[in-house]
Formats: sequence, C-alpha cells, structure tokens
Amino acid sequence: MKVIIHGSKGRMGQMLISCGEKMEGIEVVAEVDQGDDLGAIIGDCDVVIDFSLHGATGSCAAICAKNGKALVIGTTGHTDEEKASILAHQKTIAVVWASNYSTGVNTLFWLTRKAAEILGSDYDLEVVEMHHRHKVDAPSGTAATLGEILLEVRNQQNSALRHGREGIVGARTDEEVGMHSLRGGDVVGDHTVIYAGAGERLELTHKAASRETFANGALRAAQWVNGKEPGLYSMQDVLGLE
Repeated sequence: MKVIIHGSKGRMGQMLISCGEKMEGIEVVAEVDQGDDLGAIIGDCDVVIDFSLHGATGSCAAICAKNGKALVIGTTGHTDEEKASILAHQKTIAVVWASNYSTGVNTLFWLTRKAAEILGSDYDLEVVEMHHRHKVDAPSGTAATLGEILLEVRNQQNSALRHGREGIVGARTDEEVGMHSLRGGDVVGDHTVIYAGAGERLELTHKAASRETFANGALRAAQWVNGKEPGLYSMQDVLGLE
C-alpha cells in the first residue's frame, strides 16, 4: 500500500518515514511539507498521513477529497472552524482522526471511560499531561480526548474544564474536571487520569518512551482505512475497541 507523509519534516513525519521503511506492506512514495504541492503527486498514493500543523490539515483534506484518497490525521491543535472544514469531507472519503495512535493510549481511553462509569460522581477528576519543551499546543490532543471522555460520561459541557489553578480560586466544585499541562526536556508524552475520592485515589497512567509507537499505530491505521467506505473513524475502530 502506498502512502504519502504530509508534514514530513517534523518529528513525527521523520519517524513515520523511518517506520514505514520497515513495515511490511507499506511503501512511502512521497514526503510533503510546507511549500510542496500535494495535489501534484497525490495520484501516486492510496492514503495520506497528516502530521503537519493545524492550519495545514484543511487544505490536505480538501485535496484528498478531490482525488478520492483516504486520510489519516494525527495533527492536533485545530480550532473549531478548522475541525468543521475538515469534517465536511467525511462524506466523500474515509478519514481516521485520532489524537493519539498508540495502542496503549487507546487502551487508556477505554479504561478512562470504564473507570468513570464505575466510580460515578463521588470522585474528583483531574488530567495531567507532560511533553517535551518544544510542543506548541496545550493541552495535548490526547489530554483533550481524555477530558472529552470524562465530560461525556458525566454529561457535562466543556465549560466544566478547569485549565490550571492560580490564586484564591475557592474550593473545588463537584462538576469541574482539572486539566494540567507540563512542559520540559525531551519527554515524549506522559498522561495521567486521576480519580480522587474520600479515602482513596485511582490513577491511570500511560508513558511513551518513543514516537515509534505513534508512527506504527498511524501506519496501521492507514492500512486499515484503505478501501473503507467514506466516513469518520477513530483508532478505537482500527483496534476493534468500539
């Protein structure tokens, strides 16, 4: 199967190219980054994998839709308007969109939902993530997904998220979900979901030691989505967890 890496000069782009060279059944036929013309070469591929910048995913999706090519999106940090423009193409092509392509992290997503359902409303919820000093968006896409899962289980709106605390903020409310972003060094990605109750605390943690796990997951998603009907899919679909 032939893939094009969109955002090839970034950390994840380089890792995708490296892992793609080793993965059986995958051929990376082109590397595209800022200034390159994706439309001129997209006919050579089956699937485009996008790990670029949030402002570049929309044009990538539009070109994929125009040419009938499936798309795997790993870029994070999109605005609501950017998300809407990208999602408009799901009626035309198959799109896998995930904030994290690690098998372990997607298991964390599943466990986060189950724990929230089992423990109920008596536990305070907090999400803590840490990444390398060069990461430009916060919270991470993975942390945002964890927050979305917790809010969905609690039937709460995004306004319940508390991004950090400073000063005299008052006692913690039952409804709020804490969201905290740490940055430093070369940390690939750490995520912890905390369920704090009276007399006990449950913590679910995933720590990534290499970007290779994300790259292999994205390549696996590309193999899975090739030939699928138009629509929006997640890594949970790829792994059969849905």
